[in-house]
Amino acid sequence: MRAPTLDLSLLRTLVAVADTGSVTAAARRLAYTQSTVSMQLSRLEAALGVALHERQGRRIRITAEGERLLGHARRLLALNDEALADMRARRVTGELNLGIPEDYAPLLTAVFSWFHQLYPDVGLQVTCGTSTDLVERVRADELDLALVTRQRRSPGGEVIRREPLAWAVGLERQPPLSDPLPLALYAPGADLFREVAEDALAAAGRTWRVAYTSQSMAGLAPVVQAGLAIVVVTRSMLGPQLRALDESSGLPALPAVELALHRAARRPTEPARRLAELIREALAPMAAD
Repeated sequence: MRAPTLDLSLLRTLVAVADTGSVTAAARRLAYTQSTVSMQLSRLEAALGVALHERQGRRIRITAEGERLLGHARRLLALNDEALADMRARRVTGELNLGIPEDYAPLLTAVFSWFHQLYPDVGLQVTCGTSTDLVERVRADELDLALVTRQRRSPGGEVIRREPLAWAVGLERQPPLSDPLPLALYAPGADLFREVAEDALAAAGRTWRVAYTSQSMAGLAPVVQAGLAIVVVTRSMLGPQLRALDESSGLPALPAVELALHRAARRPTEPARRLAELIREALAPMAAD
């Protein structure tokens, strides 16, 4: 009979929940959705036949059995990371320019940290901008890579995953959901989100007004949190001060968008190839959500 094996990805999720104290914070650290974190905890508990955590309001408390497993989990993950670093330790040098919209940068926090540990001699420069502009800069050979929302007018790139879109309001305050709907939108041409929102509302026969515009979620969030407007976000962009509206809101359903990795037409450098591999590994697990 084949010996059972612990899944390291499930152990990494347990450690993240223990370190942060909540599913929401663990999801941000791992670049997962909250549902993925909860599902992985459940899978680990089912595999071991013990309860590893319990909820205390919005916080998570690790049980005594969970604390026992944590010590093993940290050692196993450290050994795994050491082995990967050793096997990838072939000296990689050079410069690397990555483009990414500001709102997606948090998805790569762990990737940036891991890339620096593996390849400390690579000079990584990260440029934030709109998806459309970043794709143009890749095509002009100004950037090696760009992780962007795939646009209707600029398709292409390698699809890394699909992100469902949602209408969101402030955690404690929201505007009336009657017409005309007050919207917080990206500036025209900044990203696909604005087009998707307007198309969905027009198809549903709803009217709206633009209450606020910005190039990024950082600019849109304050007015949404204050209860003055509604915004369209991906699930991974839902911060602690925002909440998604469900079907009962009466707002039309929104499609998913695709996150695509664009590469310069020239032959990829070794640093670019290695970073693309890490991005793919880090974000692919969310493709099924």
